[in-house]
Amino acid sequence: MKKIVIAIDGHSSSGKSTMAKDLAKEIGYTYIDTGAMYRAVTLYCIQHGFFEGEKIKEEELKASIHDIDISSVSYTHLTLPTICSV
Repeated sequence: MKKIVIAIDGHSSSGKSTMAKDLAKEIGYTYIDTGAMYRAVTLYCIQHGFFEGEKIKEEELKASIHDIDISSVSYTHLTLPTICSV
């Protein structure tokens, strides 16, 4: 059977993750928390000085991408410091 990717979009705190986890379990898919992935990468970049103003040091990030571990820390309620102003 060919598997498909399912993306769920919506407002914050609307139950997207809860529904996605339940759906993935029900149909035998792998649930991937992309929000946690983005937050983990951002935190890693902040901790390792990969930001230069509003730009990121892409080559340094590419070289370090395998060092980023999102499985050992919960990033659900992580508050990131402001690194640039809009």
